[in-house]
Amino acid sequence: MTVHLQKLCVGCDSPEELRAWIDQRLADKRRRGLAAEQAHVTRSTPKRAAEVLDGGSLYWVIKGTILVRQKISDLRAVKDTDGVERCAIVMEPELVAVRPTPRRPFQGWRYLPANEAPADLADDQLLAPGLPGHLVAELRSLGLM
Repeated sequence: MTVHLQKLCVGCDSPEELRAWIDQRLADKRRRGLAAEQAHVTRSTPKRAAEVLDGGSLYWVIKGTILVRQKISDLRAVKDTDGVERCAIVMEPELVAVRPTPRRPFQGWRYLPANEAPADLADDQLLAPGLPGHLVAELRSLGLM
């Protein structure tokens, strides 16, 4: 059974800013001759790794709201410069917009059960073709969709 992760995107104000950060980091890795993959290193490794790797995504909380997700492709043990074991969450670089979902602040990452994960905005667009995503989100928040 798939389980997702959710994480605060600290220091980022919008999905566009996150996209620019990812692009810059990948370009920097290519210039240095490293594998161009995106990884976010955290202190703890998910105990439910098999469920996360069974189609899980990392849902980014930006300014108190889940706005985008990235598909998780791997969880790797890595050591930091002090020799402390960490976990690298390796993700596909594509950002998928999701239905805006408020979240309170928390530390680290948290599990997000698949049945509680926000739907992709593309799914909402099927209900209201041609309507901009922010209007769909507003209609949904008002209970009109």
